[in-house]
Amino acid sequence: MQLATMKKNKNLTYALVTIVLLLLVNFIASKAYQRFDLTEDNRYTLSEVSTNLINDLESPLIIDVFLEGDFPSEFRLLQTETRQIIEEFQLETNNLVVNYINPIEDEETRQRNIEELTKSGLEPYINTDNSTGKVTQDIIFPWAFASYKDKTVKIPLLKRSITEPLPEQIANSIQSLEYAFADAFNKLVNPKAKKIAILKGNGELGDIYIADFLKTLQPYYNIGPFTLDSVSTNPQGTLENLEQYDLIVAAKPSIAFTENEKLVLDQYTMHGGKSLWLTESVIMDKDSLYNTSRSGVSIIKDLRLNDFFFKYGVRVNPSLVKDLFSAPIMLAIGEGSQAQLQPIQWQYSPLASSNPNHPISKNLNLVKFDFASPIDTLKNDIKKTVLLESSPNSKLEGVPTTISLADVTKSPEEASYNSGPQNLAVLLEGKFTSVYDKRVLPFKVNDFKSKSRPTKMVIISDGDIIKNEVVRNRPQQLGFDQLSGKEFGNKEFLLNTVNYLLDDSGLINIRGKEISVAYLDTEKVAEEKGTWQLINIALPLVLLVLFGFVFNYFRKRKYTR
Repeated sequence: MQLATMKKNKNLTYALVTIVLLLLVNFIASKAYQRFDLTEDNRYTLSEVSTNLINDLESPLIIDVFLEGDFPSEFRLLQTETRQIIEEFQLETNNLVVNYINPIEDEETRQRNIEELTKSGLEPYINTDNSTGKVTQDIIFPWAFASYKDKTVKIPLLKRSITEPLPEQIANSIQSLEYAFADAFNKLVNPKAKKIAILKGNGELGDIYIADFLKTLQPYYNIGPFTLDSVSTNPQGTLENLEQYDLIVAAKPSIAFTENEKLVLDQYTMHGGKSLWLTESVIMDKDSLYNTSRSGVSIIKDLRLNDFFFKYGVRVNPSLVKDLFSAPIMLAIGEGSQAQLQPIQWQYSPLASSNPNHPISKNLNLVKFDFASPIDTLKNDIKKTVLLESSPNSKLEGVPTTISLADVTKSPEEASYNSGPQNLAVLLEGKFTSVYDKRVLPFKVNDFKSKSRPTKMVIISDGDIIKNEVVRNRPQQLGFDQLSGKEFGNKEFLLNTVNYLLDDSGLINIRGKEISVAYLDTEKVAEEKGTWQLINIALPLVLLVLFGFVFNYFRKRKYTR
């Protein structure tokens, strides 16, 4: 009896120790919670920039996600990844409120919701499926709204492309999810601090032709026009006023710059100012072709910036890039009432491919140019990165030359398009040497600098990539072709460029994050379908039967002895 009591006490002690240990482990785990991202590409690890943005929230930030419903497999993957990235943000703050909404779930309110969301700028994705032999269409809203205090911004969850299949678009979208949310949070949380000067006075594009670009920048920066006219009377004062801006944008200037203006711009760069140049060396405009003769002559445009850019390390050549991989032009084919608008390939509108290794141009849709010139890079100490280039099937056309709309109906001589890819947009970074180093200055400059602080500059050889169409005196969406219905990457490229030139927080670098998205090889699945069905269904049954025979065999041997 005494032995039984001792054994009972010993079991009770073990039980109490076990309970205490479990409580202790649970307490430690609650105080020392930790998540581990074991993925190879660290897809569930937020960048420091992202966490800093949401850690500064003073009140609840509300996210409404409309990517809800029964979707095709590709969109289910995007839906899952969207939820995952939102959960990562929620783990960093308690001030994030998320609502998942299916706007087309209720039949009674479905049409009204579609109309309201479309009016808000959330363009639906129409998914067409004919895999079952019957054509079906699903309306999907790959968008979200983020609201903070009295401000609301929209978040695109799908990066659309006119050339890539849906799986590639989904893969690019997943890679950009953290940036999409962090960019929206940045608009809501951080006040606008940086200032951008839109240069005026040298024949730049009017505000109505860059209206959509300015509208895109407004949530991020303070924007104002800056004229260089005062250089002629007060060059030093003009320079001091210009230095109050963080970035200057020259949108397709058409009047040559004076030496005084060039010195002001040069010293602005020397003092660390950033700049975006959308300049051309050839005068030619597609609108000028729609005249009675339906033709025009391209001529050299001398803005007197050749020495300016040459000193910094690039040269915009006075020729035109023609490309077999180009955007179409809409022309009336036929006569009289029988004439119909048809898209005809227009080799003067190259569709530039982007550099996949730079955050400005990574995962970017094709960028449309019109009458672009090639850019040469020169050897100096400045780091040069080509952001956009034409296709390998390009050729150069000298000027002056007659360009006629009648030529578009002729088949191009493809063998002559052998000049290789041509640089159309180049990023310059480093310490620039002044154009006026060891030269007589056109006017006396206080604190003249011959070497700049570390700074950046982007040069684009076509001003039309920033130009939006104007219909009935109303600016249209930049990069959207009204006639063909295609959307190009012009606006995103320019926004990324400005963000990169001005971004001190590293937000733009989130775009460079690499995430591997694995898809099944549909062709291989179709070829090996029967084999894998046999392995997964028949083989287990065969193994089960075999196991039964072996088990019974040894059982009989054991008990019949």
